[in-house]
Amino acid sequence: MPELTQPELTQPELAQPSADVYSGGFADPAVASAHAFRAAMDVMARPGTWRPLTGGQAPEGLSIAAASLLLTLCDPDTGVYLAPDVDSATLRGWLAFHTGAPVVAAGDADFALGGWAALMPLDQYRIGSSEYPDRSATLVVELPRIPAPNARLSGPGIKETAQAWVPDLALMQRNAMLYPLGVDFFFTCGSEVAALPRSSQITAEG
Repeated sequence: MPELTQPELTQPELAQPSADVYSGGFADPAVASAHAFRAAMDVMARPGTWRPLTGGQAPEGLSIAAASLLLTLCDPDTGVYLAPDVDSATLRGWLAFHTGAPVVAAGDADFALGGWAALMPLDQYRIGSSEYPDRSATLVVELPRIPAPNARLSGPGIKETAQAWVPDLALMQRNAMLYPLGVDFFFTCGSEVAALPRSSQITAEG
């Protein structure tokens, strides 16, 4: 009878963290985050205006502007929803390493990140309450390019009117009608950012 031998047991290979997880943070966090926060607040105060936002570099092809927003606005108490078009293990690791922010479901998110189609439907996000209208979600919408304006904005921060691009005119108008409830938007493309707060009134251009 042949001798039975115990098969050799080998230690399973451990997955090595991607270098992308640890790179891409602000070189000087105090200064860079202050500049980025000022840029974010500036575009939110001036709806439809594009301006540079740099300093961060996330993995998986995320824009510089979106990475810089995440580094500036997210912390361990900030829930982030990653839409399917941007969600990855590397991006989750990068977000956790640099901000400590947990990845959550859309309905629990303080911030949601992704392309417009992947972020839909809009009604899955928190819009705040009459007691706490600030407990709502902010969507960071990634764009492949800055589109031509298709809408006209009016309201706080706007002298008379301003031209802007919105991804779905009727949907954005319905969101604005919920004010002071509703969600807010950042639009990011490359190293540029623009914003559309819920307080802006939206009409079709022309």
